[in-house]
Amino acid sequence: MKNTLRRLSPWILLACFCGCVLTAQAQDSDGFSDHSDRQIVSIGHNSYLPAGEHAEDVVAVMGDTKVDGDASDAAVAVMGNLTVNGTVGSGGAVAVLGDAYINGKVHGDVVAVLGSVTLGPDAVVDGQVTEVFGSLQRSSTAVVQGGTSSVLSFGRLEGLHSWVHDCLLFGRPLAPTLAVAWAWWLSLALLAFYLLIAAVFRDGVQRCMNTLETHPGPSILATVIVVLLVPVVLLALVITVVGIAVVPLFWIALICAGIFGRVVALGWLGGRCLRLAHTGMASRPVLDVLAGSILALALYMVPVLGFLVYVLLGVFGFGAVMYALLLAVRPEAARPGTGGPGTGAGRTGGAAPGAAPAASASAAETSSTYAAAHAASPEEQMGAQTPPPPPYAAAAPAAAAPLLDVTALPRAGFWIRMLALLIDLILIAIAMGWLLGHGSSVLLMLAAYGAIMWKFKGTTIGGIVCDLKVVRVGGGPLDWGTAIIRALGCFLSLVVAGLGFIWIAIDREHQAWHDKIAGTIVVRVPKGVGLI
Repeated sequence: MKNTLRRLSPWILLACFCGCVLTAQAQDSDGFSDHSDRQIVSIGHNSYLPAGEHAEDVVAVMGDTKVDGDASDAAVAVMGNLTVNGTVGSGGAVAVLGDAYINGKVHGDVVAVLGSVTLGPDAVVDGQVTEVFGSLQRSSTAVVQGGTSSVLSFGRLEGLHSWVHDCLLFGRPLAPTLAVAWAWWLSLALLAFYLLIAAVFRDGVQRCMNTLETHPGPSILATVIVVLLVPVVLLALVITVVGIAVVPLFWIALICAGIFGRVVALGWLGGRCLRLAHTGMASRPVLDVLAGSILALALYMVPVLGFLVYVLLGVFGFGAVMYALLLAVRPEAARPGTGGPGTGAGRTGGAAPGAAPAASASAAETSSTYAAAHAASPEEQMGAQTPPPPPYAAAAPAAAAPLLDVTALPRAGFWIRMLALLIDLILIAIAMGWLLGHGSSVLLMLAAYGAIMWKFKGTTIGGIVCDLKVVRVGGGPLDWGTAIIRALGCFLSLVVAGLGFIWIAIDREHQAWHDKIAGTIVVRVPKGVGLI
């Protein structure tokens, strides 16, 4: 079996190379053939060894192989079907992305990868019969000396073979034929999923579409940078050992960003077309995604251009999402209303906006009332000692100092919240001895720990380190119901490929899905203000 796979690997590489450089016209032409005395190799059309003739190897790449004569070594079909009615030597009979029909003598192994094996009544195989991602049908009179084996049998794969011949070899994802109906159904299912995403996350899709519209160059650059940094980040996570637990979440985040990016790219494409047809038409994400998807499906059927459009949509969309994330995590001081210079929250020694004027007005009103109440005639003033002002008049401004309005504080961004979550995850993992192999319930313990800490302290240990506090949307601490709902909502944010956490970077209020469910926000508390 190892020898067979070793012989197979060069042909697989050759098939990949040919699939990249050959176009649809290559399959309609005569292709390339080498009919030497010892080998028959064809690229782009079929290979045939007639009865009574001899050859060492009979190989076809992107074509069928049929052996009625004597092949002293091997018979191979890559992206095509293999038929053996004659004799094949110890090299065996191999079919990749095609079916193998054996009704002759094979001195080696018979292997079908992503295809089925059929043994006829006159089949004699000295080696082993193996099918990978396919099926095996065997006549009762067929002889197999080495036995049979199956790897992940999926039945017959005619639909996949049709897609290879009608789509892959033409450089397009779809083809106008019923032979690839399954690909069309898959595309329509993805279209419905994309429309659902556009409807549920309308604001986020619109924001990323605007980013792609106004910053196409930086979006592509963001894709390049992320692709270059992915190996570095993975290596850093593996080296830290503890970061290994984050690797699956990291991949899930990239996959979600890719899916969301494709929705954004389709919406941008559809929006451009709709605005060209109707000048001044307002952008509507769901309608834009629908129009873009219909146009993309039409382009997918064009040879070569189909795959090019598919790749470009993914690159532009992913880059737009990444660049939108970068814009969302800008320094908080650069955003309006976050306590920058000139605001009441940012002045040292000053009171909160609106509170100090109210306190001053209260003090002034108290002094005026006191003066009016104690007004006297000049005679009385000459003969009487003016009483001292009450002590509460001078102390009124200090007593009226308002409490901290947490809802007016800047919202915590994506990266700072992920850092706090990572700190909590590490602490829970260490506490449970997870690094020693006992981590089956780490997520449950993390959720319970979060609910308890949110209820009693309004934050966690990671939140204390990062100056974060969880509050209700309208202000005020969390009760038990809100804390538990928020903890359970974290599982929903995680199970949908982590998209609920990624949504922090896209949402205007930087709310995750579990924040929206529980009605909470996470704010950054200034230095010097107690979190607990």
